[in-house]
This record gives sequence, structure tokens and C-alpha cells, in this order.
Amino acid sequence: MPSIEVQQLEKSFPSSAQALFAGLSFALDSNECLCLLGPSGCGKTTLLRLLMGLEKPSRGTIRVDPAVAMKMSYVFQEPRLVPWRTCLENVLLPLELTAKINNAARDRAVELLQKIGLSNRLEHFPNQLSGGMQMRVALARALITQPKIILLDEPFAALDERTRFHMQDLLLELKARLQLQYVFVTHSIAEAVYISDRILLLDNAGACRDVRSLPFRSRNQSIKLTPEFNAVVREYSSLFSDMEESFAASNL
Repeated sequence: MPSIEVQQLEKSFPSSAQALFAGLSFALDSNECLCLLGPSGCGKTTLLRLLMGLEKPSRGTIRVDPAVAMKMSYVFQEPRLVPWRTCLENVLLPLELTAKINNAARDRAVELLQKIGLSNRLEHFPNQLSGGMQMRVALARALITQPKIILLDEPFAALDERTRFHMQDLLLELKARLQLQYVFVTHSIAEAVYISDRILLLDNAGACRDVRSLPFRSRNQSIKLTPEFNAVVREYSSLFSDMEESFAASNL
């Protein structure tokens, strides 16, 4: 049974005559991780919000496996931390709201902050952190509830390259160790190829232009230097160019 199944999805807005997604259909299989790739404004964030139930479809259906429906987390484009709470307190907030705070939870929160390189910032407040550090705290907060699926909206965009690579590897580690699934929005083709099992490529109207599984079963940063990896990246770059040319031609 797929973890998430989308059938004939469309989303309309009062301010636009054209609906997004044009009958989009896809499934997120059990234990699979998916990247959403496409130009700005194509509806990637809207699709995440629909999957999370923060918005309702105008047409079509979204079915989430009941076993995982209550164990989903969301990481927004902005950290959205509570300014008067420390890093550790921000991470623990979801558990406080559900009265699930205990010593084991605190230990797990500290471990998560250590893994993302913030072990010396536990008692710092958000205004004492860089934007990249704040986003890492937001990721730890999403993981503290031990979700089955996490929806991530460009969470690494503000990070420096070295930290971004570290966070990509952490995500892959969590996927393997915890059987964590994710749907990940990114503008980086190389990032999408590196961290996903499958890529859903959306055009400017949010319609599916390409969806395929990736051939890589084991990954580390050195794979980005291989001809096989770069061939896939070039192929997606070519698809992007074709989409942009088609979009420009249709708007002449």
C-alpha cells in the first residue's frame, strides 16, 4: 500500500484563471523518498501543503495511509522558531504540546542537536543563531516526534555548501536508520538526484513533465564526482531547458 496516493489533483485560486497540477497523479511507495523539482511558482510548496492537509484540493483526491497519517511532520521554508525559547526548548515544543515530555525525549532532542552540529548552542535563542542554524533547529524540531514521513520545503537553501552536504548525509542516514520517508522540495538538481529515490519534475503550471526512479542505491558525497551521477544531472538540466523554452514560446 502506498504511503501517499494522489489522483487527478487540481488546485484553483480566485486570483488565477489557470488551475495548478492539471490532474496530477502519483504515489509515494512505502519506504520511498521523493523530490519535487521544478521552476519557481510551479506549485511545489502548494503541493506539500496539500499533502500535509494544510490546504484542500479543488479536484481530485489525496489518500494517506492511516498508519502514517498521524505521524507526519513539516519543515517550512522559514525556521518559524519561537523567539523566547532556546534551541533545546524549540525542539521540544511539539512534545510539550502533546504532553509527551520526559527524560528520554530531552535526551533525544540533545542528540538531534548534536547530530546537526549545534551541541554548543543548546541554550542559545534564535536571535543568537545564523539563518542556517535556525533552519537546522527547525529540522530537529520536526524530527523529535519520530515521524514516519517528513515534508521539507527547501530546508537547506540557506546553508553554506559544507553544512548543506552534511545535512543531506544526515537525511540519508535517518532514512536508512529510522526508515524515514520524506517528500523534499528543492531547486537544486544535484541535491534532488543525491537524496531521492525518485524525482517528480513539474512544469510552470505544476503539471508532471517527468517522473522516474534513480539508479543509485548507496550514496556518499564522492558519488557526485562520478560520470554516472553527472550524466543524470545533465539529463535533468536538459529537461529544465526544454521546459523553459516551451514556456517562453507559449507566452510570446
